[in-house]
Amino acid sequence: MFSPLQYSYTADDEYDALPPLPPQMKAPPKKAAHLLDIPTGNNAWSAVLQQAEIRRRKRRQTTPEHPSRALFCLSLDNKLRRTCIKLVEWKPFEYLVLFTIFCNCAALALSTPLPHNDTTPTNSVLEQIEYIFLAIFTLEVVLKIIAYGLCLHPNAYLRSGWNLLDFIIVVVGFLSVILIRYNVQGFDVKSLRAFRVIRPLKLVNGVPSLQIVLNSILRAMLPLLHIALLVLFVITIYAIIGLELFCGKMHSTCYINGTSKMPQVDEIRPCGEKGRHCPPGEECKDIGWEGPWHGFINFDNFGLAMLTVFQCITMEGWTSILYKMNDAIGREWAWIYFVSLIIIGSFFVMNLVLGVLSGEFSKEREKAKQRGDFQKLREIQIIDESFRNYMAWIRKAEIGNDTNDGTENDVTLDASGDPVKKEGTLETHCGWLYDKLRYIRVFHAYSRRRIHTMVKSQTFYWIVIALVLMNTAVLASEYYGQPQWLTDTQGMNTKE
Repeated sequence: MFSPLQYSYTADDEYDALPPLPPQMKAPPKKAAHLLDIPTGNNAWSAVLQQAEIRRRKRRQTTPEHPSRALFCLSLDNKLRRTCIKLVEWKPFEYLVLFTIFCNCAALALSTPLPHNDTTPTNSVLEQIEYIFLAIFTLEVVLKIIAYGLCLHPNAYLRSGWNLLDFIIVVVGFLSVILIRYNVQGFDVKSLRAFRVIRPLKLVNGVPSLQIVLNSILRAMLPLLHIALLVLFVITIYAIIGLELFCGKMHSTCYINGTSKMPQVDEIRPCGEKGRHCPPGEECKDIGWEGPWHGFINFDNFGLAMLTVFQCITMEGWTSILYKMNDAIGREWAWIYFVSLIIIGSFFVMNLVLGVLSGEFSKEREKAKQRGDFQKLREIQIIDESFRNYMAWIRKAEIGNDTNDGTENDVTLDASGDPVKKEGTLETHCGWLYDKLRYIRVFHAYSRRRIHTMVKSQTFYWIVIALVLMNTAVLASEYYGQPQWLTDTQGMNTKE
């Protein structure tokens, strides 16, 4: 009755395309709908995943992972080089290096720099431990240079930017030790020792996910420069508009009548004819008050206007600036300027930075997938997709079985696989009842298919969306002091 289920996996490229699914076997029993009840270890499905794995491996580059010769004298057959390759690619060795980096970070955090070359017992102990860290990092560099070569091969040690960073950290550490040991004059040793703070960056070389994040940030620098120019353009436009609208508006405040003295208040606020009015006994004048925030936040010139607009874009205290402006010129239209500035400058333009970083991160993640960094995740996705299609096939088979006579799946098999003969069935003894039950099963299967088609249709989806919107409109129509008929109508809507 139903056409065979088609496999719906969409391949990323020709190597990701899965081979055809194995031929469909017997329909499973009706009650075997749980995922744990599905026979997952059959040879047919294992063959599918094995062929997919073989096709993915074909994408790997044909360039050899290790050069044939390192340092002009060590070939791949050299016992020392083979030992170094196995050691640097040994997982416990990587974990040891990461643990050493964490310990070095803790030592840097515990160190307390003092002026005039003073020291403490704790600093003296940490200085001795620094030699151990430097020795471990040096051993790592030497082993990797022997294993991969220095710089003349495609996969050499210094061809990687992160390895180059590790190499520079080790070289600077040696320079600082030598200068301290031999007390070289005329050179600032502290400036070299300050480079120790970049040692935590060695974590990047050991954690691929951190490499993806940092590469995304570095590659996003040029697009971020374009975003910065756009932000500068928006700030300039709004600074010029603010300069035209609010120049000199925030210098008027309340003075005691007939004097130039300000009243003793907790906060001095601007005033104006259309804004805040002074209390009795005071008058609003502009006789030299510098303005709120010591005169730094206003629109009196282009520079201060740029600073004020930048502060508003950062959303740091922009409401206070709006309230002060309302005190000076009134509440009629000043909010339009500030609200539009927040919407355009903060919500749209500034969030473009997140969009650029997200796009670059996606590109770096795709590159990492091609290099095989996410191969395990890919395998899990393929297996999950296979099981989804297998479950869909089972569900479709269940619907199809409801329309069958029920005789095929109700046959009991013995140990040899032959059907067991039954002495009597419902069809032979109660034919009229069997016909009625068969009619009910057919009607049930037909109803399920029709209901399934209806609830999956776009029309049904938009009807539900319209009802949800209408319900939301009714709930939003509630307000204080509403008439009783509206309350009753809303109560009818919310009844369950």
